[in-house]
Amino acid sequence: MQLIEVYIPKHKYEDVKPALDKFSQESVWKEYEINDRVLMRMIVAEEEVEEVLDYLEAVSSMSEGFETILFPVHTYFSRETIKEKETEEKSNKKNVSNEEKGRLLRASRQELTHTIDKKSHLTMNYTLLIIFSAIVAAGGFINDSEAVVIGAMAIAPLIGPAISVSFAAVLGDLKKLWQAFSTLMIGFAIIVGIASSFGYFFEEGTQTTQYTSRTTVSIADIFIALASGAAGALALLNRVSSGMVGVMVAVALLPPTVTFGISIGQMLWVDTYWSFLLIMTNVTCIFLSGIIIFFVSGIRPVKWKEEVTINVSRILSTGIVALLFITLVVVLILSM
Repeated sequence: MQLIEVYIPKHKYEDVKPALDKFSQESVWKEYEINDRVLMRMIVAEEEVEEVLDYLEAVSSMSEGFETILFPVHTYFSRETIKEKETEEKSNKKNVSNEEKGRLLRASRQELTHTIDKKSHLTMNYTLLIIFSAIVAAGGFINDSEAVVIGAMAIAPLIGPAISVSFAAVLGDLKKLWQAFSTLMIGFAIIVGIASSFGYFFEEGTQTTQYTSRTTVSIADIFIALASGAAGALALLNRVSSGMVGVMVAVALLPPTVTFGISIGQMLWVDTYWSFLLIMTNVTCIFLSGIIIFFVSGIRPVKWKEEVTINVSRILSTGIVALLFITLVVVLILSM
């Protein structure tokens, strides 16, 4: 459950209160009145939070004076909930519909959007972590150290913008999509630049297993990237720490990009082609699996049925990713 705290203008309270009462609520408090506004607090089941926030977002856009805050609730109980728990324990059954059992659990769209906004921005922390991870990974390639490469993947912050692209595509928000994609591409450019420098000065970097294993592409790489993108999307949906999942995404993105950079530094154009094909395959698979997970979880923009522009953006962005995926699979099959 979560706590929604909303400030309502007095002249709107009588209109808003009955509408809020229609939602499933554990408890509601009407607090003090201050500056011609009423403070209202609601304990709401997590699956109802997005619907309540959608309503409040709609009324807030039409009238001044509304303010809404969302708080996590770690513990909540009352006489009614204690009795309900005892009843459930006696019957050993829970009234959960088949629809609820088959639905992916997730945070509200508003919470996810806030998280995505933070992850898709180009910041100094992101830039520095990309630089450090690229240096560590390139060093791992030269020394043929798998442990060092894994360490580099652990600090590479590539999961944020990669998953943000999929989320923005499902929302049909081209501005957020371009912002996240730009952040990801800048990260790639930094990694390629650093890896190219290492490749130019250290020829032995092309003779290690860390390098050679990323100069071929197989069907297995497609499944690895699809699973990585799906795991990243699920981690975001459930507010799970993205540390280990970030490593999964970095597995598909960081080493091939380092290989690509080292190949350019040594002017090994055949290896450059194959490493680039591996990068494109992995990136596209991550985007596609993320889009699928977000779509299945029920992520939709507000008024998506009425907004033609949003629907066109969603179809266009998803269609481009799907078409790119099919093209890469065909190229991969023909190249084998």
